[in-house]
Amino acid sequence: MPKSRRRGGGNPRGASGAHQRNMQPFSDEDASIETMSHCSGFSDPASLTEDAPEIDEEATQEELEYKLKGLIDLTLDKSAKTRQSALESLKNALTSKILYEFILERRMTLTDSIERCIKRGKNDEQCAAAGLACLLCVQLGSGIESEEIFKTLAPVLKKILCDGAASIQARQACATCLGVCCFIATDDITELYSTMECLENIFTKSYQKERNSNGISSPQNTVLHISALLAWTLLLTICPMNEVKKKLEMCVLCSLGTHPGRGASGREQP
Repeated sequence: MPKSRRRGGGNPRGASGAHQRNMQPFSDEDASIETMSHCSGFSDPASLTEDAPEIDEEATQEELEYKLKGLIDLTLDKSAKTRQSALESLKNALTSKILYEFILERRMTLTDSIERCIKRGKNDEQCAAAGLACLLCVQLGSGIESEEIFKTLAPVLKKILCDGAASIQARQACATCLGVCCFIATDDITELYSTMECLENIFTKSYQKERNSNGISSPQNTVLHISALLAWTLLLTICPMNEVKKKLEMCVLCSLGTHPGRGASGREQP
């Protein structure tokens, strides 16, 4: 069953960051020299943590948070390059340092930015946004706050994952994000099964459709199927045992080109 978890006492959904939904529209125009100069200063994770020994810890933390606030603002920039660079820099920061309180206060602002970047961005920007979403849930851990993030992002992640016109890399990133965030955040068995079904559709039904006449799938599609299967397997570890057996049986039958209740010809069995 999905894990029992502590329920955090953070601000209710929308209490922080909801007012920041008045965002600039996206465009692909290049960033100004000034904007890019700000962004480039945050690209190195070491620059977020390295300070002279003489500087006290409180001052260092304040400087770090100031830089991170600037990065969050840049995720709303008109330039796709600037948004992507800001997302990558935020990922670097969250990978190198625990920032629970900072993230807790700004989780909805960050979630809004991630959602917009996944919806309207392209390839690299979508990958960076999905990766940042994973780190948000990892930083916050199991609780109401991460569950809010997952419920907000799950629909757009599923949409990109199932969109054959989206890039393989973006679909891979969305598959991984769905698995990680659902594993950490969900306390709803229905949502767990829904997420797993979405992933199953990639590595079972799509696999059958995308193979060529020799029964071989393209390398690009194979990589996507592997990402979806890995995410699905992670979620399988928190399923009830009876559901684990059903799903494993389904996978075996699908790999043989059959379905539960059907023979190899696809006809219903008595």
